[in-house]
Amino acid sequence: MSVLTHPITRRVASAFGTLLGVAVLVFIMLRAIPGDQIIAQFGIETGDMTPAQIAALREYYGLDKSLFAQFFSWIGGLFQGNLGFSARAHLSVSELSANSLPVTIELAVLTIVLSLLIGVPLGMLSASKRDSIRDGFGQLVGLAGLSIPSFLLGSALLGWASAKFSYNPNGKAFVTLLENPWLNIQQMAMPALVLAFGIAAPIMRTTRTAVLEVRSLDFVRTAKAKGVPPRRLQYRHVLGNALVPIVTMTGLQFGYLLGGAIVVEQIFSLPGIGRQVLIGIEQKEYAVVQSTVLVIALGFVLVNLLTDVVYRLIDPRVRAA
Repeated sequence: MSVLTHPITRRVASAFGTLLGVAVLVFIMLRAIPGDQIIAQFGIETGDMTPAQIAALREYYGLDKSLFAQFFSWIGGLFQGNLGFSARAHLSVSELSANSLPVTIELAVLTIVLSLLIGVPLGMLSASKRDSIRDGFGQLVGLAGLSIPSFLLGSALLGWASAKFSYNPNGKAFVTLLENPWLNIQQMAMPALVLAFGIAAPIMRTTRTAVLEVRSLDFVRTAKAKGVPPRRLQYRHVLGNALVPIVTMTGLQFGYLLGGAIVVEQIFSLPGIGRQVLIGIEQKEYAVVQSTVLVIALGFVLVNLLTDVVYRLIDPRVRAA
């Protein structure tokens, strides 16, 4: 097997192509939004500026260059480890991401744990007796999780907890897990629960489908005939062989959470990387948005690669292939 046809080489090439595509797409989409960083920062005061002042500001922000020059200047900076600078925060994008990415990762990990604790048992419960009342209940919960928007559920939960119990830990300044573990868990609990309600739904449906498929296979009927206890059969033989699609769905949802929790982070005032993108868009800070989206895309790619590694650990057939 040559180096060019090796699976790892193909994976790396595919990841690089994905990141390049994301870079081009986000660069074009940002320039399609009306306005620029000067207008976003100075607002109506821009009308009082002289042409020389505006020209100086365009040169300072690099807006006087052609789009091709801006793109390759940004890409060149990336290869040198320079993700750009935020004039609003007076910090580099690397520093901003180093502060915000751990918040989003913590939220994503907590959300995935809650989603698996909800989705997998509920999916197995639904699959234990197809087309029964318990199956209908599981399907109903899954449909509700897919249908109710996270911003609506988050706003309702936050408003209810604040009005009913005067409980709103997210109204306080955010603290990290190392600074104040108890307050940090309180600040993460509601947003993680809101996100988990939606993420658990596809995990539940995937678990149900995978378990029903495995239960129809010959080795399960053979195990039943040999008198394998139902609990052992369900968890060791059935669930163990249904893990690949569940891991796939979990990996996809974790990757989504790295950039898809923007609205929830905004509602609960979490300084995550999604909120960093949102503020960057509002302020038209091109370098912040471009580089942060690329960081999110890199995280998604790494999660997919990690998912492939997990495949090989749990499924001998994948290792053989």
